Amino acid sequence: MDTNNRTFSSEEQAALRERAKELKAEARMSRDRAAGEAAVLEKIAEMPEPERSIAMHLHELIQTHAPHLMPKTWYGMPAYANREGKVVCFFQSAQKFGSRYATLGFTDSASLDEGAMWATAFALKKLTPEVEQAIIALVKKATQANA
Repeated sequence: MDTNNRTFSSEEQAALRERAKELKAEARMSRDRAAGEAAVLEKIAEMPEPERSIAMHLHELIQTHAPHLMPKTWYGMPAYANREGKVVCFFQSAQKFGSRYATLGFTDSASLDEGAMWATAFALKKLTPEVEQAIIALVKKATQANA
């Protein structure tokens, strides 16, 4: 948000419009895995490289290690929801929001609580085997109460 004039940037406004469309679609498609997956894959296909490859690989990791999570879009980005339909984790494109790096984020529906403070978002530049293992561990931990 632009703090000088209290308006949303054009990228933020576009994300809000995407979210409004998603909410309307959710009302029509109660828990349709195929439709959610198709929407996620469509958004991933729109991304430039290397984000497209990162998002696709991340999608495959989440689907393999947390198959109970439902793919869906959230603010125009790939996301994965629990059985109650609440987003647990999401991918945010750097290019779409003019950021320096892409982000893997977790919402308060994730079970990442650890002590008095814990991380809920992680910068992603590329997926190495070590990063993949860390992501798998985070997704498993985030969904342990939802499995």
